[in-house]
Amino acid sequence: MRDHDTLRRREFLNAAGRVSIAAAIARGLVAADERQGDMIYRKLGRTGERVSAIGLGGYHIGVPKDEQESARLIRSAIDRGINFMDNCWDYMDGKCEVWMGKALRDGYRQKVFLMTKFDGRTKASTAKQIDESLQRLQTDHVDLMQYHENIRMEDPDRFFNDGVLEALLDARKAGKLRYIGFTGHKDPVVHLRMLEVAQAHNFHFDSAQMPLNILDAQFRSFAKEVVPKLVAQGIAVLGMKPMAAGNLPQRGLASGIECLHYALNLPTSVVITGCTNAKDLDQAFEAARTFKPLTPAELSALLAKTKDAALSGKYETFKTTTRQDGTARNPQWMG
Repeated sequence: MRDHDTLRRREFLNAAGRVSIAAAIARGLVAADERQGDMIYRKLGRTGERVSAIGLGGYHIGVPKDEQESARLIRSAIDRGINFMDNCWDYMDGKCEVWMGKALRDGYRQKVFLMTKFDGRTKASTAKQIDESLQRLQTDHVDLMQYHENIRMEDPDRFFNDGVLEALLDARKAGKLRYIGFTGHKDPVVHLRMLEVAQAHNFHFDSAQMPLNILDAQFRSFAKEVVPKLVAQGIAVLGMKPMAAGNLPQRGLASGIECLHYALNLPTSVVITGCTNAKDLDQAFEAARTFKPLTPAELSALLAKTKDAALSGKYETFKTTTRQDGTARNPQWMG
Protein backbone atom coordinates (compact mmCIF):
# COMPACT_ATOMS: atom_id res chain seq x y z
CA MET A 1 0.00 0.00 0.00
CA ARG A 2 1.28 3.42 -0.91
CA ASP A 3 2.26 5.79 1.92
CA HIS A 4 -0.46 8.34 1.18
CA ASP A 5 -3.10 5.57 1.14
CA THR A 6 -1.86 4.34 4.51
CA LEU A 7 -2.06 7.85 5.92
CA ARG A 8 -5.54 8.36 4.47
CA ARG A 9 -6.82 5.19 6.12
CA ARG A 10 -5.18 6.08 9.44
CA GLU A 11 -6.81 9.49 9.38
CA PHE A 12 -10.17 7.84 8.79
CA LEU A 13 -9.73 5.44 11.70
CA ASN A 14 -8.67 8.27 13.99
CA ALA A 15 -11.93 10.04 13.14
CA ALA A 16 -14.08 7.14 14.37
CA GLY A 17 -16.39 9.40 16.31
CA ARG A 18 -17.06 11.45 13.18
CA VAL A 19 -17.56 8.71 10.61
CA SER A 20 -19.83 9.83 7.79
CA ILE A 21 -20.45 8.92 4.19
CA ALA A 22 -19.14 12.34 3.15
CA ALA A 23 -15.90 11.83 5.09
CA ALA A 24 -15.42 8.35 3.68
CA ILE A 25 -16.02 9.56 0.11
CA ALA A 26 -13.64 12.48 0.63
CA ARG A 27 -10.92 10.05 1.75
CA GLY A 28 -11.55 7.79 -1.21
CA LEU A 29 -12.52 4.85 0.99
CA VAL A 30 -16.01 4.42 -0.44
CA ALA A 31 -17.51 5.35 -3.80
CA ALA A 32 -19.80 8.32 -4.21
CA ASP A 33 -23.56 7.78 -4.23
CA GLU A 34 -25.30 7.21 -7.54
CA ARG A 35 -28.87 8.45 -7.83
CA GLN A 36 -31.51 6.93 -10.04
CA GLY A 37 -35.08 8.07 -9.57
CA ASP A 38 -35.85 8.25 -5.86
CA MET A 39 -33.18 5.72 -4.84
CA ILE A 40 -29.49 5.96 -4.01
CA TYR A 41 -27.12 3.19 -5.07
CA ARG A 42 -23.81 2.35 -3.44
CA LYS A 43 -20.98 -0.13 -3.90
CA LEU A 44 -21.07 -3.23 -1.72
CA GLY A 45 -17.64 -3.01 -0.13
CA ARG A 46 -14.96 -4.15 -2.51
CA THR A 47 -17.20 -6.70 -4.28
CA GLY A 48 -18.02 -4.24 -7.05
CA GLU A 49 -21.75 -4.97 -6.70
CA ARG A 50 -24.10 -1.99 -6.94
CA VAL A 51 -26.95 -2.11 -4.42
CA SER A 52 -29.72 0.18 -3.24
CA ALA A 53 -28.74 2.18 -0.16
CA ILE A 54 -32.05 1.12 1.40
CA GLY A 55 -32.66 -2.61 1.78
CA LEU A 56 -35.94 -4.38 2.52
CA GLY A 57 -35.92 -6.12 5.90
CA GLY A 58 -36.82 -9.80 5.69
CA TYR A 59 -38.52 -10.28 9.03
CA HIS A 60 -41.12 -7.58 8.47
CA ILE A 61 -42.31 -8.99 5.17
CA GLY A 62 -43.83 -11.82 7.22
CA VAL A 63 -46.00 -9.39 9.18
CA PRO A 64 -48.76 -8.61 6.59
CA LYS A 65 -51.92 -10.69 6.94
CA ASP A 66 -51.25 -12.90 3.93
CA GLU A 67 -48.59 -13.71 1.38
CA GLN A 68 -50.37 -11.83 -1.41
CA GLU A 69 -50.14 -8.57 0.54
CA SER A 70 -46.50 -9.31 1.34
CA ALA A 71 -45.77 -10.05 -2.33
CA ARG A 72 -47.30 -6.76 -3.41
CA LEU A 73 -45.08 -4.93 -0.92
CA ILE A 74 -41.92 -6.73 -2.07
CA ARG A 75 -42.65 -6.22 -5.76
CA SER A 76 -43.55 -2.58 -5.24
CA ALA A 77 -40.22 -2.04 -3.47
CA ILE A 78 -38.37 -3.63 -6.39
CA ASP A 79 -40.34 -1.79 -9.06
CA ARG A 80 -39.53 1.52 -7.35
CA GLY A 81 -35.80 0.84 -7.05
CA ILE A 82 -34.93 -1.26 -3.97
CA ASN A 83 -32.78 -4.16 -5.12
CA PHE A 84 -31.32 -5.40 -1.81
CA MET A 85 -33.41 -8.10 -0.13
CA ASP A 86 -32.70 -9.22 3.45
CA ASN A 87 -33.90 -12.49 4.99
CA CYS A 88 -32.94 -15.28 7.39
CA TRP A 89 -33.36 -19.04 7.71
CA ASP A 90 -35.07 -18.66 11.10
CA TYR A 91 -37.45 -15.73 10.48
CA MET A 92 -40.93 -16.86 11.50
CA ASP A 93 -39.84 -20.50 11.22
CA GLY A 94 -39.02 -20.06 7.55
CA LYS A 95 -42.23 -18.28 6.51
CA CYS A 96 -40.41 -15.09 5.55
CA GLU A 97 -38.15 -16.92 3.12
CA VAL A 98 -41.11 -18.83 1.67
CA TRP A 99 -43.11 -15.64 1.11
CA MET A 100 -40.14 -13.82 -0.37
CA GLY A 101 -39.40 -16.75 -2.65
CA LYS A 102 -42.94 -16.65 -4.03
CA ALA A 103 -42.77 -12.87 -4.49
CA LEU A 104 -39.54 -13.21 -6.48
CA ARG A 105 -41.14 -15.37 -9.15
CA ASP A 106 -41.94 -14.05 -12.63
CA GLY A 107 -38.53 -12.51 -13.22
CA TYR A 108 -38.21 -10.58 -9.96
CA ARG A 109 -35.38 -12.79 -8.66
CA GLN A 110 -33.14 -11.54 -11.48
CA LYS A 111 -33.75 -7.93 -10.43
CA VAL A 112 -32.44 -8.21 -6.87
CA PHE A 113 -29.36 -8.82 -4.78
CA LEU A 114 -30.64 -11.54 -2.45
CA MET A 115 -29.19 -12.04 1.02
CA THR A 116 -30.14 -14.49 3.73
CA LYS A 117 -28.59 -15.73 6.98
CA PHE A 118 -28.05 -19.02 8.77
CA ASP A 119 -27.62 -20.06 12.41
CA GLY A 120 -25.52 -23.21 12.06
CA ARG A 121 -22.42 -23.60 14.18
CA THR A 122 -21.30 -26.91 12.64
CA LYS A 123 -20.50 -27.97 9.09
CA ALA A 124 -23.57 -30.20 8.87
CA SER A 125 -26.06 -27.67 10.25
CA THR A 126 -24.65 -24.90 8.07
CA ALA A 127 -24.89 -26.98 4.89
CA LYS A 128 -28.42 -28.10 5.77
CA GLN A 129 -29.66 -24.57 6.44
CA ILE A 130 -28.14 -23.23 3.23
CA ASP A 131 -30.00 -25.85 1.21
CA GLU A 132 -33.25 -25.24 3.09
CA SER A 133 -33.02 -21.49 2.48
CA LEU A 134 -32.47 -22.02 -1.25
CA GLN A 135 -35.50 -24.29 -1.39
CA ARG A 136 -37.73 -21.81 0.44
CA LEU A 137 -36.48 -18.87 -1.62
CA GLN A 138 -37.02 -20.88 -4.84
CA THR A 139 -33.58 -20.06 -6.19
CA ASP A 140 -30.43 -21.97 -7.04
CA HIS A 141 -28.23 -19.41 -5.27
CA VAL A 142 -28.21 -16.40 -2.98
CA ASP A 143 -25.93 -13.46 -3.62
CA LEU A 144 -24.86 -13.11 0.03
CA MET A 145 -25.01 -15.63 2.87
CA GLN A 146 -24.34 -14.34 6.38
CA TYR A 147 -23.42 -16.05 9.65
CA HIS A 148 -26.28 -14.94 11.88
CA GLU A 149 -26.10 -13.66 15.46
CA ASN A 150 -22.40 -13.32 16.03
CA ILE A 151 -23.24 -12.34 19.62
CA ARG A 152 -20.99 -14.50 21.83
CA MET A 153 -17.25 -14.21 22.22
CA GLU A 154 -16.88 -17.84 21.12
CA ASP A 155 -18.96 -17.42 17.94
CA PRO A 156 -15.97 -16.31 15.83
CA ASP A 157 -14.04 -19.40 16.92
CA ARG A 158 -16.94 -21.65 16.03
CA PHE A 159 -17.13 -20.07 12.58
CA PHE A 160 -13.52 -20.86 11.80
CA ASN A 161 -12.90 -24.03 13.81
CA ASP A 162 -16.14 -26.06 13.72
CA GLY A 163 -16.61 -26.49 9.99
CA VAL A 164 -18.88 -23.51 9.30
CA LEU A 165 -16.51 -21.77 6.92
CA GLU A 166 -15.74 -25.08 5.24
CA ALA A 167 -19.45 -25.59 4.51
CA LEU A 168 -19.75 -22.05 3.15
CA LEU A 169 -16.75 -22.47 0.86
CA ASP A 170 -18.15 -25.78 -0.40
CA ALA A 171 -21.48 -24.07 -1.11
CA ARG A 172 -19.75 -21.20 -2.87
CA LYS A 173 -17.77 -23.62 -5.03
CA ALA A 174 -21.04 -25.36 -5.91
CA GLY A 175 -22.56 -22.04 -6.99
CA LYS A 176 -25.06 -21.84 -4.13
CA LEU A 177 -23.79 -18.48 -2.87
CA ARG A 178 -21.52 -15.70 -4.04
CA TYR A 179 -20.42 -13.70 -1.01
CA ILE A 180 -19.94 -14.38 2.72
CA GLY A 181 -20.66 -12.08 5.67
CA PHE A 182 -21.67 -12.06 9.32
CA THR A 183 -24.21 -10.28 11.50
CA GLY A 184 -24.72 -9.46 15.16
CA HIS A 185 -26.64 -7.06 17.37
CA LYS A 186 -25.18 -7.45 20.84
CA ASP A 187 -21.82 -5.80 21.40
CA PRO A 188 -19.22 -4.28 19.06
CA VAL A 189 -16.52 -6.19 20.93
CA VAL A 190 -17.79 -9.44 19.42
CA HIS A 191 -17.64 -7.99 15.91
CA LEU A 192 -14.10 -6.78 16.57
CA ARG A 193 -13.12 -10.26 17.71
CA MET A 194 -14.58 -11.74 14.52
CA LEU A 195 -12.42 -9.37 12.47
CA GLU A 196 -9.34 -10.30 14.51
CA VAL A 197 -9.94 -14.04 14.16
CA ALA A 198 -10.64 -13.63 10.44
CA GLN A 199 -7.33 -11.83 10.01
CA ALA A 200 -5.54 -14.64 11.88
CA HIS A 201 -7.07 -17.11 9.41
CA ASN A 202 -6.27 -14.88 6.43
CA PHE A 203 -9.96 -14.66 5.55
CA HIS A 204 -11.73 -11.59 4.19
CA PHE A 205 -15.45 -11.14 4.84
CA ASP A 206 -17.46 -9.44 2.12
CA SER A 207 -19.93 -7.81 4.53
CA ALA A 208 -20.83 -7.28 8.17
CA GLN A 209 -24.24 -6.31 9.52
CA MET A 210 -24.96 -4.49 12.80
CA PRO A 211 -27.35 -2.02 14.48
CA LEU A 212 -26.68 1.52 13.29
CA ASN A 213 -29.00 4.14 14.71
CA ILE A 214 -28.85 7.45 16.56
CA LEU A 215 -28.84 5.74 19.96
CA ASP A 216 -26.00 3.42 18.96
CA ALA A 217 -23.75 6.44 18.49
CA GLN A 218 -23.67 6.90 22.27
CA PHE A 219 -23.97 3.37 23.69
CA ARG A 220 -21.83 0.30 22.84
CA SER A 221 -21.34 1.98 19.51
CA PHE A 222 -20.90 -0.17 16.44
CA ALA A 223 -20.60 3.03 14.41
CA LYS A 224 -17.58 4.21 16.41
CA GLU A 225 -15.87 0.90 17.13
CA VAL A 226 -16.57 -1.34 14.13
CA VAL A 227 -17.53 0.71 11.08
CA PRO A 228 -14.13 2.41 10.62
CA LYS A 229 -12.37 -0.95 10.60
CA LEU A 230 -14.82 -2.37 8.07
CA VAL A 231 -14.38 0.58 5.75
CA ALA A 232 -10.59 0.40 6.02
CA GLN A 233 -10.71 -3.31 5.09
CA GLY A 234 -13.18 -2.89 2.24
CA ILE A 235 -15.89 -4.88 4.00
CA ALA A 236 -19.41 -3.72 3.15
CA VAL A 237 -21.22 -2.08 6.06
CA LEU A 238 -24.83 -3.25 6.39
CA GLY A 239 -26.84 -1.24 8.88
CA MET A 240 -29.92 -2.65 10.57
CA LYS A 241 -32.36 -1.45 13.23
CA PRO A 242 -32.10 2.18 12.05
CA MET A 243 -35.05 3.09 14.28
CA ALA A 244 -33.86 1.02 17.27
CA ALA A 245 -36.65 -1.51 16.84
CA GLY A 246 -39.12 1.36 16.46
CA ASN A 247 -38.24 3.05 19.73
CA LEU A 248 -36.85 6.26 18.23
CA PRO A 249 -40.00 7.35 16.34
CA GLN A 250 -42.49 5.72 18.72
CA ARG A 251 -41.10 7.60 21.70
CA GLY A 252 -40.80 10.89 19.86
CA LEU A 253 -37.00 10.88 19.97
CA ALA A 254 -36.54 11.21 16.21
CA SER A 255 -38.67 10.89 13.11
CA GLY A 256 -38.40 7.91 10.81
CA ILE A 257 -36.83 10.12 8.14
CA GLU A 258 -34.25 11.43 10.62
CA CYS A 259 -33.41 7.86 11.63
CA LEU A 260 -32.86 6.77 8.04
CA HIS A 261 -30.88 9.90 7.20
CA TYR A 262 -28.58 9.26 10.18
CA ALA A 263 -27.87 5.69 9.04
CA LEU A 264 -27.44 6.74 5.41
CA ASN A 265 -24.98 9.39 6.61
CA LEU A 266 -22.67 6.64 7.84
CA PRO A 267 -20.48 4.84 5.27
CA THR A 268 -23.11 2.15 4.88
CA SER A 269 -23.50 0.16 1.70
CA VAL A 270 -27.09 -0.64 2.71
CA VAL A 271 -29.45 0.47 5.48
CA ILE A 272 -31.90 -2.38 6.01
CA THR A 273 -35.29 -1.21 7.24
CA GLY A 274 -38.46 -3.09 8.06
CA CYS A 275 -41.55 -2.24 5.98
CA THR A 276 -44.90 -3.83 6.78
CA ASN A 277 -47.10 -1.60 4.62
CA ALA A 278 -47.09 0.96 1.82
CA LYS A 279 -46.66 3.86 4.25
CA ASP A 280 -43.42 2.38 5.58
CA LEU A 281 -42.20 1.87 2.03
CA ASP A 282 -43.07 5.43 1.05
CA GLN A 283 -41.08 6.69 4.04
CA ALA A 284 -38.02 4.67 2.97
CA PHE A 285 -38.10 6.13 -0.53
CA GLU A 286 -38.69 9.64 0.79
CA ALA A 287 -35.64 9.26 3.03
CA ALA A 288 -33.52 8.20 0.06
CA ARG A 289 -34.94 10.93 -2.17
CA THR A 290 -34.25 13.71 0.35
CA PHE A 291 -30.95 12.45 1.74
CA LYS A 292 -27.90 14.65 1.67
CA PRO A 293 -24.88 14.37 4.00
CA LEU A 294 -25.66 15.78 7.43
CA THR A 295 -23.81 18.91 8.48
CA PRO A 296 -21.88 18.77 11.77
CA ALA A 297 -24.57 20.97 13.32
CA GLU A 298 -27.38 18.66 12.17
CA LEU A 299 -25.59 15.60 13.47
CA SER A 300 -24.82 17.26 16.82
CA ALA A 301 -28.46 18.26 17.21
CA LEU A 302 -29.64 14.68 16.62
CA LEU A 303 -27.17 13.29 19.14
CA ALA A 304 -27.94 15.97 21.72
CA LYS A 305 -31.67 15.37 21.74
CA THR A 306 -31.24 11.59 22.08
CA LYS A 307 -28.30 11.50 24.50
CA ASP A 308 -30.24 10.85 27.70
CA ALA A 309 -32.28 8.11 26.06
CA ALA A 310 -29.15 6.48 24.63
CA LEU A 311 -26.86 6.26 27.63
CA SER A 312 -28.52 3.41 29.53
CA GLY A 313 -29.22 1.28 26.48
CA LYS A 314 -32.81 0.81 27.62
CA TYR A 315 -34.19 1.48 24.14
CA GLU A 316 -31.68 -0.82 22.41
CA THR A 317 -32.97 -3.98 24.08
CA PHE A 318 -31.31 -6.11 21.40
CA LYS A 319 -28.03 -5.09 23.05
CA THR A 320 -29.05 -5.21 26.72
CA THR A 321 -31.48 -8.16 26.91
CA THR A 322 -31.86 -11.60 25.32
CA ARG A 323 -35.21 -10.56 23.80
CA GLN A 324 -33.92 -10.77 20.22
CA ASP A 325 -31.31 -13.48 20.71
CA GLY A 326 -33.01 -16.19 18.66
CA THR A 327 -30.11 -18.62 18.88
CA ALA A 328 -30.01 -18.29 22.67
CA ARG A 329 -33.68 -19.22 22.96
CA ASN A 330 -33.33 -21.95 20.34
CA PRO A 331 -29.91 -23.59 20.74
CA GLN A 332 -31.03 -26.46 18.51
CA TRP A 333 -30.79 -24.07 15.56
CA MET A 334 -27.03 -23.98 15.93
CA GLY A 335 -26.60 -27.75 15.55
